[in-house]
Formats: sequence, structure tokens, C-alpha cells
Amino acid sequence: MKKNVAVVGIGNTAFRPKTDEYSWKELMYEAASRAYDDAGLNVRRDIDSFITCAEDYWEGFSIYDEFVPDQIGAAMRSCCTVTGDGIQGLALAYMQIMSGAAETVAVESHSKISDLLTYDDVLAFALDPIYNRPLGGHPHYIAGMEMRRFLRDSKCTEKDCARVVVKNRTNALKNASSAYGTKLTEDDVKKSAQVFSPLRQLDVSNLVDGGIVMVLASAERAKQITDNPIWMTGVGWSSDTPWLENRDWGRAEYAQLATKMAYKMAGIKNPSSDIDFAEVDDKFSYKELQHIEAARLARKGEAGKQLRKGRFDAQGRLPVNVSGGSLGCGNLIEAAGLHRAMEVALQLRGHAGRHQIKKVVKRGLALSWRSVPTASGAAVVMEV
Repeated sequence: MKKNVAVVGIGNTAFRPKTDEYSWKELMYEAASRAYDDAGLNVRRDIDSFITCAEDYWEGFSIYDEFVPDQIGAAMRSCCTVTGDGIQGLALAYMQIMSGAAETVAVESHSKISDLLTYDDVLAFALDPIYNRPLGGHPHYIAGMEMRRFLRDSKCTEKDCARVVVKNRTNALKNASSAYGTKLTEDDVKKSAQVFSPLRQLDVSNLVDGGIVMVLASAERAKQITDNPIWMTGVGWSSDTPWLENRDWGRAEYAQLATKMAYKMAGIKNPSSDIDFAEVDDKFSYKELQHIEAARLARKGEAGKQLRKGRFDAQGRLPVNVSGGSLGCGNLIEAAGLHRAMEVALQLRGHAGRHQIKKVVKRGLALSWRSVPTASGAAVVMEV
């Protein structure tokens, strides 16, 4: 375990289904201002590089990065865009610092999805134009098929998926940033409309607007900036085949490869005992269980059983998505991964507020997925 790069600043807006009072630039500005204030840094003097994570299609216009620098303080500075997930942006920041190209890097990601009127069409456009797109229908049918195969192979059940929804929506009640915290029962989930068999309406996370910025620094700079650095000790990323016909539908291979890479860097041999808690992508309820197994936080076929025993509860042996995850806080699109990482850093700092894990935690995992129809994800291990 090498402590070379640390999180020294965190800022975010609240996550809301619709933010008519904000432009996407204002969301970015608010999150960035809070992050720089949290780190006690002067953006013009103390930040060497800026990274934003976004996809032009979500923004509704092309060459999105030309409109980025002003609101995060990067005008006439080193600034680049990762067309991907927020944890992939953290990985780039890590490499910039380790290479000596920068000592402090700000990583930004956001969602202003309420402005996009063609969400279904953007998802469909990501499908193969010859073999898959002409089939029509909402692309979430892919998640329905994958859920069915995963449940068959893993021996998890639809009731286990309902338990994930209940757990995460309840956890979100204590998260001040969340949009969908509420008390539900497994029967509520079971009675919700079936949308993409066997997926039900409450199995699917709802879209939200919001912005997040995290500031990273080299070890030397981190010790000058803060007495409480959170170290990034492992990072990994992977993309499985883009072809639906060639995937292993029963498991998340991208998550398995990304976490394997991160664990190797962090020197983790036994994740199920070496990781104290985790924030994993749960845009669909079954995905939490699938990602738990892919990340080796439970043996194959054991995630559902461990969930029933309460192991992944907020007060369990290995809390998972104590923040509420995407099911409880909302789906932030490309910022969902940065949200997972932010929540891990806040827990390790002891700054998670009402949803702070009661026991002492020293090491956490954040795992992201770019959602349907991709098979792309990233992971980061953080430690105190």
C-alpha cells in the first residue's frame, strides 16, 4: 500500500429530480467553490490541472469541453475532458500526479439530465446500429434480461433485489443530499409496476441533477493542505465487449477486472475481510448484488444470502451503499461514480453526517458502472 495521492477537497450540490433554478454551469460552479473552500485552496494559485467527466450527448450539444473552464476556475489553464465516468476521471488525475505533470488536480462531474428531453433516444443511440438498435424498445430491456440471467446463475431472488431497494431507500433518509429517501417494504417493491421483466419500477433508480468536485494532491502537497488526507491506494478500470451477443450475462466482468486492478495496487488479498465498507453502483437493484460478487466482497452465489443476514446493512459487518446509492440518492449519470467515491471519502473522514457508519472504518471501495448499454466500470480503493 503506497500513499502517494490523496483526496484533500470535496464539494457537491444537493441531488434533485429537477433544478430549473440552476444552469448546468451553476451546478458546476457551486460544487467547485465548495471543494476549493473545503481544501482551503486558491483556485488560481493552487490548482495545477482540471478534469471534467461528461459525454456530449448528455449535455445536449457537441464539443462540451469548450464551455467548461470558466465555472471551475480553469480558464487559460490545463483542462481536459474524460468522456466517461467520474472514477475514470479520478484515475486520470492519479496518473497526472504520479507522472509529475501536476501536484493538485480538480476532478468534476455533474448531471443536468432534467434538461435532456431525449434520454431514451440517447440510450438507444449507444446500441449497435445494425444488430441491436433496429430492435426498438427502451434499452432498459437489456437490464431486464441481464437481471434474469444473474438471478438464475447466482441463486439470488427477486425478493433479494427488493431488499436492496428497501435498504438503500431507507439509508438515503439520513443523507442530506439524497432525493429519494423513503420508507418502503418489500411488498411495495413487488407491487410496483413491472417495466422490463423481471425489473419493476422501484428496482430502477430515478434520474437526478447534481454536481460533484473532488480535489486530489500529491503526498507532499496533501500534508501541507490538510491534517486528514484520504489516500487513493488503488485504482482500476475496464470495459467488457460492447457487443450484447458476446457478453457473459450472468456476471459483471468489467467490475471484476477493475476491482482486481485496484486491489493489486492497494495490496489487498482478501477483499471480503480487508474492505471495511463499499459504495457500489446500484442503478438497478440487482446490480448491487452482482457488483458485490464481482468485487469479491461475497463469494459467487452468496450475495443474496449475506444480504438476508444483514451483512451489508448500515450496521452490518460490511456496509454497502450506506449513503443510499443511486436508488436512494438518484442516478447522476456520469457523476454516479464520483458520487460513490465522494461518499467513501466522507465516511473515511468522519464527515458523512447522519449516515456516518458507527464503527471505525479505515478502508473503503467505490465501484462504478456507466449503465446500459455499456459494460464499462471503474474502481478506487481509499484509506485513512
